[in-house]
Parts: sequence; C-alpha cells; structure tokens
Amino acid sequence: MPNAKLKNYLHLHLLVFIAGFTAILGELITITAIPLVWYRMIIASVLMFAYIKIAKVKLSIRPKSVLKLTIAGIIIAAHWITFFGAIDEANISIALAMFSTGAFFASLIEPIVYKRKIIWYEILFGLIVITGVIIITQSEIKYLTGIILGISSAFLSSLFAVLNGSFLKQHTATVISFYEFLSGVIFISLYLLFTTEGFNLKFFNLSTSDFFYLLILASVCTAYAFIASVHVMKLISPYTVVLTYNLEPIYGILIALILFPESEKMSTSFYYGALLIIATVILNGILKNSQKIKRKKS
Repeated sequence: MPNAKLKNYLHLHLLVFIAGFTAILGELITITAIPLVWYRMIIASVLMFAYIKIAKVKLSIRPKSVLKLTIAGIIIAAHWITFFGAIDEANISIALAMFSTGAFFASLIEPIVYKRKIIWYEILFGLIVITGVIIITQSEIKYLTGIILGISSAFLSSLFAVLNGSFLKQHTATVISFYEFLSGVIFISLYLLFTTEGFNLKFFNLSTSDFFYLLILASVCTAYAFIASVHVMKLISPYTVVLTYNLEPIYGILIALILFPESEKMSTSFYYGALLIIATVILNGILKNSQKIKRKKS
C-alpha cells in the first residue's frame, strides 16, 4: 500500500513536470501562438475522441450544456494563445511567473460564480501578488507586452478553472474536455478564415521539428496529462493535487534556465518578485486546506 501511494505521488509530480514542460515546447516551436494553439487543440481533439471511443464514453449532452462548454472552450483557447504569446513577446520565465497570479484572480472570480463571501486573507494575498508583479515589471519593463499577455493568460485560466468546477457537477471530465477542445478549434478556425492571417500554404507548411514538438504538446502535455490528472485526483486528495500543481512555474523556470541559459537569465529582482508570488500561492493553498479541515470537524 505505501508503494502504491508513493507511485501515485511520483505520477502527480510527473504531471506537474509535464505541465511545466509545456512552456519549453512553446519556446521550441517556431510558429506563432494562434496556429500553435490551433494545432494543439485539433490534435488533442482527435486523440481525445479516440480515447472516448475506446473507453465507450457517452458524448450526448443537452444543447444548453454544449453552449456553455463552447464558451469555456473559447476561453481556454484564448488562455493558451495569450500564454504562448507571452513566451513569444518575453520568455518562459516571465510567462510562468505571470501565470502564477492565477490564484489571485480565482479568489476574485469564485465569490461571483459560487456566490460566496470574499475571505479576508485572499485580499491580503492579492495585494502581495500585485506587489510581486510590480517588482517584476519594474525590473523587466522591456518585457511589458509579455507581462500583460501573461497576466491575461492567468486571468483566463482562472475563469476557465472556476467554470469547469461547476461543469463537473453535471458531466464527466472527458466529455467536458472534448467539447471544449473542439469548440476552441472551431473558434480559431473562424478567426483565421475572416482575417488576413487565414489558412494558407505557409500555415500548413510545418517543419519536421515543429510537427514533432506539436505532437508531444498535444498528446503528452494535453490529452495524456488531462486524462492522467483526472485519474490521479481519484487517488490523491484535491488539496495535494492543487498544491503540487503550484510547483509548475518553479519546475518550468528551472528547466528553462538549464535549456536556455542566455535568454532565461533574469535580474535578481525578477526572482524576488516571482518567489513572492509563488510562495503566496502555496500559502493560500495551505490556509484553504486548514479551513476545510476545521469546517469538517465542526
């Protein structure tokens, strides 16, 4: 039994490592953010559909639910576009540090969606996170566009996560994911059809390395990571899963420093700001868990 528990924890850390590696692939892939996300979502949709057929998962849902999942799919597509856009405009370290602000946005969105009171320490932590962002912005002002895109990505990610939390009460995670990926592909396709970027020969002319990295991104970092994370959540407490996933920016930044030392080496102030944000996010998770335990006991 202890060995099985250790195996599950190691699997969880592997998934967090994979999540951090997503940003590395974003740096390695040479195409821009919009076509990158289109390829990611269409390949992941095909793989997810294959899994649905093998697992014999029912896809039929109400039209009202399809509409809600379509909106969520557009949000996740916009989240990925702004995230990879932040990497293009700045670097991996900036994108991941700004992505860590998502917990602050979640603390503002959750009370609106779930109609609960704002907790006092969430406001305090929010102010600390803002301080961390200000420290990073002042020291890395040359990456301002990347910082703005990274913060936008964090907000969209939090909005998506909160909405998905309410969807899980009605549908399975696999069905939710498939409809969201598919709607994301349709949304980006319509955007490309009605803009100058469009579908052209250049769009489909991928290099061998780009195709290889996209395949890893869509299969390992998207389809597999999603299905595996749902499985892990059944075996490990949600608190442990959420807290461990907060290590994603740390893993990602460390990998980036090893692989791209020249472009990823930042000022000392950046690391102070990033550490402040990540530490606050982890502390927020610890406090939330302790409050849940207290409520259960009372």
